[in-house]
Amino acid sequence: MLAESNVTAMVAVSDSKIAKDFYATKLGLHVVDENFGGTAFRCGNGTLFVYNSPTAGHNQSTCVTWEVTNIGAVVADLKEKGITFEHYDMPGSEWDGDVAIMGTSKAAWFKDPDGNILGLSQM
Repeated sequence: MLAESNVTAMVAVSDSKIAKDFYATKLGLHVVDENFGGTAFRCGNGTLFVYNSPTAGHNQSTCVTWEVTNIGAVVADLKEKGITFEHYDMPGSEWDGDVAIMGTSKAAWFKDPDGNILGLSQM
């Protein structure tokens, strides 16, 4: 049942106006719904929902990852928009600039204005 259902990622933010600007302007996501609870953005067949919460930014692991086909191009585009990428110590991986190479997979991480860790992956 759940395997056939679309999934919604939920991200806690401290200021919905700043978050909406970041996710729409910097990341290029399109708003599909906005209500008193937060803002929903369409991402492929799924949804990213950002909402105000006093616990925003306390997560210390990746909360959302977008699967992309050309991670190098996406990283370059986001860097042009002022996004700074994170580097993590991951034994067994190699780095090509801001992209971690882990066998046949590639990944990159950055943070939103609240410090939530967001990721990109290419399989």
